Amino acid sequence: MTALWVALGALAGAPLRLLADRVATARRGPGSVLGTLTVNVLGSAVLGVLLGRSDVSPAVLALVGTGFCGTLTTFSTFGWDVVRLVEERAVLRSLGYVTGSLLLGLGAAAAGFLLSR
Repeated sequence: MTALWVALGALAGAPLRLLADRVATARRGPGSVLGTLTVNVLGSAVLGVLLGRSDVSPAVLALVGTGFCGTLTTFSTFGWDVVRLVEERAVLRSLGYVTGSLLLGLGAAAAGFLLSR
């Protein structure tokens, strides 16, 4: 049953990730990292809220934590964005993206965790 919950969560997370990327590309142009940054920070916040609560069932953890957040967020695209920026010789932008992603993602997870307690 857990696999079904994960799959159902993924049905929502994956399309939202694609939508965020397309919106960012439409607004900021090809190569924008804003879509990836947005979904990673949002997913971190949602997971923080979820894990900050003591009353979350295993089914909700599978549905939202693994399925939704797991397909909404993306480490692989983040990594590719960093490599692409370095290849384009945008090293400072790349470092800013890495630093911003870490600070915003961890901050969002911590804030969600603390606010949900």
